[in-house]
Amino acid sequence: MATVFIDGEAGTTGLGIRDRLAGHAHIELRSIDAALRKDAAAKQRLLAEVDLVILCLPDDASRETVRLADELAGGGPKILDASTAHRVASGWVYGFAELAAGQADAIRSSRRVANPGCYATGAIALLRPLVEAGLVPLGFPLTINAVSGYSGGGKSMIEAYESGAAPSFELYALGLEHKHLPEIEAYAGLSRRPLFVPSVGNFRQGMLVSIPLHLDDLPGQPTIAALEHALTTFYQGSAHVKVMSDHPAKIEPEALNDTNGMELRVAGNEAYRQAVLIARLDNLGKGASGAAVQNVELMLGLD
Repeated sequence: MATVFIDGEAGTTGLGIRDRLAGHAHIELRSIDAALRKDAAAKQRLLAEVDLVILCLPDDASRETVRLADELAGGGPKILDASTAHRVASGWVYGFAELAAGQADAIRSSRRVANPGCYATGAIALLRPLVEAGLVPLGFPLTINAVSGYSGGGKSMIEAYESGAAPSFELYALGLEHKHLPEIEAYAGLSRRPLFVPSVGNFRQGMLVSIPLHLDDLPGQPTIAALEHALTTFYQGSAHVKVMSDHPAKIEPEALNDTNGMELRVAGNEAYRQAVLIARLDNLGKGASGAAVQNVELMLGLD
């Protein structure tokens, strides 16, 4: 049995990971006494006893736990960080197994892995293949729109929505400084910072990420079919990322809830030479806890 400690197991992501791992045949979950959660010495002793720790903490607290692990012999346990702290940090592997050929192997062999952000997962999944295929230039001016269920906003947002105090829908991060932007730019392979406009709706979980494109502004003026083909080729054989060939008139965000799946589509109108790239995923699944469990299994050789 591999031993795993979830540091921050009482939060939304931590609870989701714990639920998914609770019945795992090859993983034993370890916990710290609630009264000792902020006792650095007690936490370090537990870190020395486990094979892997999952960090579901604010960024500064995640950095502190990493420091405690680094002080241990051999660098302590393997670490999967679900915070923003290490997603573009040197020495950390980005935990999106479908990012590129060999990425799953890089996660499998790493001792330090950063779990991706939910919005970033959808945006990168759409853009990385098209950038690599030369269909979207590195410096192309991109706008990314997204809507998430309110569970992605943490305890205070969940309480506001479930008490009826929150609005039905709202745009946020309008200062254009959302914390997922650095990883989107880095791992989509972009050289120009995209405009990112996230929003939250009055539903608990689920997510849509959409990227509009004027096809005639792209090099080679590709067709909608060409974009779809590039995505399909890139994700051929993937267990969790599927490129859909249907073209519905509308898409709702909750169809993949409680799964680790993600669907990608290219919608549009060829006559007007306009397209929309669309990713659908569960912000608590492939966007958080589901991806974390996928990474844990890779890091422990249980995949």
